Amino acid sequence: MTASLDYILDAVKRSVSSVDPKTVNELIDGIMTAKTIFVYGSGRSGLIGQFFCVRLVQLGFDVHFVGDMTTPIVMKGDLTILVSNTGNTMSVVQTANIASRVGSKIISITDNQDSKLAIASDVVIHLPAFKDKDRSRYAPLGTVFEESALVFLDSTIPMIMERLGKTESDMRKRHAIWV
Repeated sequence: MTASLDYILDAVKRSVSSVDPKTVNELIDGIMTAKTIFVYGSGRSGLIGQFFCVRLVQLGFDVHFVGDMTTPIVMKGDLTILVSNTGNTMSVVQTANIASRVGSKIISITDNQDSKLAIASDVVIHLPAFKDKDRSRYAPLGTVFEESALVFLDSTIPMIMERLGKTESDMRKRHAIWV
């Protein structure tokens, strides 16, 4: 277990540390200025997106996960954040194309800067998964990307909190089980 843990932690740190700070600022600016925020990903990437939705709701944003029964229609002035390791998952690419067509800003988080998703995006946050010879042994399939996406998105929350002037106590008031 130690070898796998060390590998994953090192790979995630390298991946998240490699993100262009300009794209981080574009993500945060997009969140701060959007009327409504939509997030989507498929499979495990979708779960990472849902985790991020929870944090944004706790900060007071109007956030929806695409595909939920209560999700409204994406409109001009909204922000759509899409998470996809390959950047070629059909449902994610279609979501980008549809949301873009109606005027939503598209920010993608992907390992593939040349993907269909990246092409359809206004901003691409590149999280490299470093597919070296040990990856399949210690971190199979999309583990490095998914863990990197989670850590990356969670690490933006304190920056957003600072911009909003919010504290952990403020977030706790919007926590689902704060009573």
